[in-house]
Amino acid sequence: MQHLMSPLDLSVEELDKLLTLANDIEHNPKKYAHACEGKKLATCFYEPSTRTRLSFESAMLSLGGSVLGFSSADSSSASKGESVSDTIRVISCYADICAMRHPKEGAPLVASQRSRIPVINAGDGGHQHPTQTLTDLLTIRSLKGRLDNLTIGLCGDLKFGRTVHSLIHALIRYPHIRFVLISPEELRVPSYIREDVLAKNNIPFREVERLEDAMGELDILYMTRVQRERFFNEDDYVRMKDFYILNRKKMSLAKEDMIVMHPLPRVNEISVEVDDDPRAAYFKQAQYGVYVRMALILTLLEVNVC
Repeated sequence: MQHLMSPLDLSVEELDKLLTLANDIEHNPKKYAHACEGKKLATCFYEPSTRTRLSFESAMLSLGGSVLGFSSADSSSASKGESVSDTIRVISCYADICAMRHPKEGAPLVASQRSRIPVINAGDGGHQHPTQTLTDLLTIRSLKGRLDNLTIGLCGDLKFGRTVHSLIHALIRYPHIRFVLISPEELRVPSYIREDVLAKNNIPFREVERLEDAMGELDILYMTRVQRERFFNEDDYVRMKDFYILNRKKMSLAKEDMIVMHPLPRVNEISVEVDDDPRAAYFKQAQYGVYVRMALILTLLEVNVC
């Protein structure tokens, strides 16, 4: 039985197979409409979520399966003090597969060690969000046709953003990947990623403070939110915040085939005037999240569709 705690749980070959399956689901949805009939997905979400929880539920329903679960700790026996270990043992009696989000890092891993069904980490604190990374990889491969030979700009909160950290870890396994890290000094990528992941693996990268200084060289721009609460004082935030608002003027500096991604939700870091630009891929990215979760459910349940 296989679980998914990190995107690195999958080899490059397994990942390629999963993404190929997701692409087939995209183009042949009727072929998979009854693949999980009689199967149940438990969504155990100990903290609020909109996109991830609904994406998992949409994925299972699109496969012909059913969904049960809870959307906050308050509506589960966790409010009575039940442990994650006990909860997953009970869930194993009711469902065939479980997607778990938890505010404590490592909680889904603990659940997987006690579970009799596959467990998917749907986000554990600031640690991992593997299905978002799989979604990002599917989006890049589908829209760019490859996962190698790319210059990727990561913009915004690179210090605390778990989606950024996971994506870096996943992409360095592919040849000829280069990063441009775009952030204020306060929100630079952590030194352990800079040194132990990028430098150690001889991945070329450079750090810039202004979005305009990177736009022309990027194949992909991955935007994240710059959060006011991360700054030591208001003056620094006011000084920096407009550097990281993507608008039509900044898009005019980019390649014609660059794509813009964002894990969502956005606040004001991408102007709504960019939404109609054919290079804006963040809503397509949300749709790809359903396809990749469908492929993951089929893979972990070992369901083969001819």
